[in-house]
Amino acid sequence: MPHVRSIWNGAISFGLVSIPIKLVNATESHSISFRQIHTEDGGRIRYRKFCEAEDKEVSGAEIGKGYEDADGSIIPITDEDLAHLPLPTARTIEIVAFVPADRIDPLQMDAAYYLAAGGAAAAKPYTLLREALKRSNKVAIAKFALRGKERLGMLRVVGEAIAMHGLLWPDEVRAPEGVAPDTDVTVNDKELDLADALMDTLGEIDLTELHDEYREALEEVVAAKAAGEAPPETPEPAKGGKVLDLMAALENSVKAARESRGEGAGAEQKAEAEVTRLPARKTSRSTPKQTDGKKSTSTAKKTAAKKTTASARKSTSKSTQGTKKTASAKKTASSGTAKKTTAKKTTPRKRSA
Repeated sequence: MPHVRSIWNGAISFGLVSIPIKLVNATESHSISFRQIHTEDGGRIRYRKFCEAEDKEVSGAEIGKGYEDADGSIIPITDEDLAHLPLPTARTIEIVAFVPADRIDPLQMDAAYYLAAGGAAAAKPYTLLREALKRSNKVAIAKFALRGKERLGMLRVVGEAIAMHGLLWPDEVRAPEGVAPDTDVTVNDKELDLADALMDTLGEIDLTELHDEYREALEEVVAAKAAGEAPPETPEPAKGGKVLDLMAALENSVKAARESRGEGAGAEQKAEAEVTRLPARKTSRSTPKQTDGKKSTSTAKKTAAKKTTASARKSTSKSTQGTKKTASAKKTASSGTAKKTTAKKTTPRKRSA
């Protein structure tokens, strides 16, 4: 990789396949660093290294490594000693297994590196391992030695490159004992509904849009001081009190989140309506009210009465038409008889009403 210095050279051991690689830092720090100064005159404060035996300052070239034994004695350890450690991982990233990515606990994640192919001869096996990882949807678990100790690593594909995350050993991750609240707390459905509404309102975000606001503010202070100007004033922090009503805090959070996204009052009213409706859906109504039953019975009776009346009307209409036809054919029935017959036929309608 151009313009990037490798911090370790070795090879990936993939069964009987060996892939020469260079280890490159995958991350970089943009934090602002400070120097220690003498506050009275601004002079630099520097640390000097002295040898206790000779009581004199020594240079970096004269400084080596040593292990302090239990009795306080120092055992010198040279770079040559470390280079000949009886470990296969001294200059090799030894792949020991392939597992699904979700098997790795994020708590184990440590520093991240890119593995660059070490020369043209490494291109073919490097590509083979990369494509094998892509097709399997798995990550490789490996052992390697770096900075004086053996480490655990996870290899995965990033774009067209292979990245390696240093992993802590499982016994280096503490169990979360004594961290969670030790008192019994009950969260009801309404509170969960409001929390869900807040999560939905906040939604997702493109991580590339996030930036270090602290560093930017610090740069403004440094620029102002360099120009002989007063540093910008610190904005007043929002006054926060003790949250006594969790429900009110959640509702206000939903409103604030919608306002921050530029959603108008209509959206706020909609949010309030949604928040109000959520618990209603969970209200138990297994036993219907008595008034509902009466209304249903009354409605059924009215419907039946309408049907009976309509049937009676149809029957009366048919009987009347039959009477008129009979009277016209025989021409013997008097008009009085016809009226009595009509009256008798319409009697059922009065009963139905």
